[in-house]
Amino acid sequence: MSVVAFTRDSTDYARRVTEFLHDFTRRTGKQIEVINPDTPLGAEKARVYDVVEYPTIIATAGDGQLLAQWRGLPLPTIDEVSYYVQ
Repeated sequence: MSVVAFTRDSTDYARRVTEFLHDFTRRTGKQIEVINPDTPLGAEKARVYDVVEYPTIIATAGDGQLLAQWRGLPLPTIDEVSYYVQ
């Protein structure tokens, strides 16, 4: 399983996402991959998982199957997301 955060820099929510990611790493010792949806690769992944609202955090199985998705604010709790991080 893996977890990815789709977010954009220089937005009104960017600081909250950055703080969430920092706190997540500090508490769990794991990192969440961050994808900018404005890049070609980010736009393709956003299309695949139907991400249309930012920030969005998704959890996927090893085969790419969507397991969980949290859209917009408020962000999920660290405990909710940490279940999906290996």
